[in-house]
Amino acid sequence: MTTLFYDGSFEGLLTAVFDIYTHKLGLVKLKLNGAYDTALFGSEMTVVTDEAKAKRVLKGLSDKLTSGGLQRLYAAYLSEIKEEDNPVVGYIRYVFDSDRSIEENYGNKYVRRVSEIVRMVRREKHRMEAFIRFQKLNDGTFYATVEPDFNVLPLILRHFKNRYADQKWIIYDTLRAYGLYYDQHRVEYVTFDFNTQNNNGLVSQYDSDEGIYQLLWKDYFKSVNIAARKNTKLHLRHVPKRYWKNLTEKL
Repeated sequence: MTTLFYDGSFEGLLTAVFDIYTHKLGLVKLKLNGAYDTALFGSEMTVVTDEAKAKRVLKGLSDKLTSGGLQRLYAAYLSEIKEEDNPVVGYIRYVFDSDRSIEENYGNKYVRRVSEIVRMVRREKHRMEAFIRFQKLNDGTFYATVEPDFNVLPLILRHFKNRYADQKWIIYDTLRAYGLYYDQHRVEYVTFDFNTQNNNGLVSQYDSDEGIYQLLWKDYFKSVNIAARKNTKLHLRHVPKRYWKNLTEKL
């Protein structure tokens, strides 16, 4: 067993795959740099992320997977579930070691597990697309914070770019400390140095009419609610409480 330590990036993971084949490694285990390995036997390697190597692996995957298959693989990586980068590597090795398409071969443990992870990530993606609530800032930019279970910002980028093409907006993942900024032309990844004592540093920058809009939004939800048909259990299934802190109608 060889333990490969890498930086956690997608390019780093692809570089690790390149090194596995270069050094003809058999059983491997991926761990993040700085993680402690409890294995008593085996060797260790440090993977140095190399963009050229990553591109070669990505090109090989593009040749053997459909565009949908490649997207699912990336979605599985974005789950950030501990130790689940190993099934992703196993899946990639299975792709390269097979002479036919493996995307629907659910009898394979790696294909099955990647499929399960993708299902969870996509569910979170759809929830973010439904639950994000923007608030208007003084400069006209619309701002929203999220705390998704998985790193889904790269997956929701296209949806919001298309839906709000005529507005400037920021969607910020407070758990991962980065966000998306759209300037009506293109989307960029951004990071902020917030004053944590001031509601992400933006309370004083909200538009003066924002409070009115929030009140109208809450009134709308009250008006369409039918008390006699209230089903709290079903509601919590579709809108878990962990999302409520970022939903205007729940504040």
